[in-house]
Amino acid sequence: MIPPAFDYARPTSLDEAVRTLAEAGEDAKVLAGGQSLLPLLRLRLAFPELVVDVGRIPGLRGVREDGDTLVIGALTTHHEVIQDPLVRRHAGLLAHATETVADPAVRHRGTLGGSLAHADPAGDLPAVVLALEAELVAVGPGGRRTIPAREFFADYLQSTLAPDELLVEIRVPKRDGWGFHYEKFHRVAQSWAMVGVAALVRRDDGHIAEARIALTNMGATPLRAPAAEEALTGAGDAAAVARAAQSAAEGTRPSRDASASPEYRAHLARVLTKRAVLAATGMG
Repeated sequence: MIPPAFDYARPTSLDEAVRTLAEAGEDAKVLAGGQSLLPLLRLRLAFPELVVDVGRIPGLRGVREDGDTLVIGALTTHHEVIQDPLVRRHAGLLAHATETVADPAVRHRGTLGGSLAHADPAGDLPAVVLALEAELVAVGPGGRRTIPAREFFADYLQSTLAPDELLVEIRVPKRDGWGFHYEKFHRVAQSWAMVGVAALVRRDDGHIAEARIALTNMGATPLRAPAAEEALTGAGDAAAVARAAQSAAEGTRPSRDASASPEYRAHLARVLTKRAVLAATGMG
């Protein structure tokens, strides 16, 4: 399908991009890698009067260390995230989950910031940054502000970014020594996850000391699973993990669509949480 007509701007600096967005207001859409926005345009699910291409702005790409935190530029592609040695060493869950995103063509063009700003609850990476307790940094006319991942996702395909703000970096705490795994279920390869589970666990003396579980496609936004996290604390064997995983869907409101009923999605959340935690701990 042919997208609706729109004007196009390609700012060459961050200040110019913010100014362009502020002038356009809610009539503008940001284009980064284009792997989320272009399908919406072709399906006529988005009708911007202006598309602001930020792909040429310097300084918004790459990974660096800032003490106990990794700072990842919003325009860093999925492929670059996967290959980066700092990400693989200190935030392995992010690298591992990003390897499951779509296909190689999308991973070479799509960006981490674009995926998060798109705020699709069926996307893999929003749940991952939620489990990692990352922070997202936005720049607007009023300057920079830092948004915890738990406050960034507002509703279906909606973030708390203002229309005149641009996501510029993602700050991920280093999780050296934590076990991790991302498990998802989808009908065909490279399709959206029917349900996904991001598991991050720290073990002490053979037992789980801390667990962070985040769910993909179990509501209008990515969700943490606090009941499962609490139940997993102290688990020391596969049977205890299996019991704790039964609470993974508590408090969620999964949707009903052509792919699955809410009841089936809740079942998948429990099964996939068990698998993800067993893989993360090596108990399986």
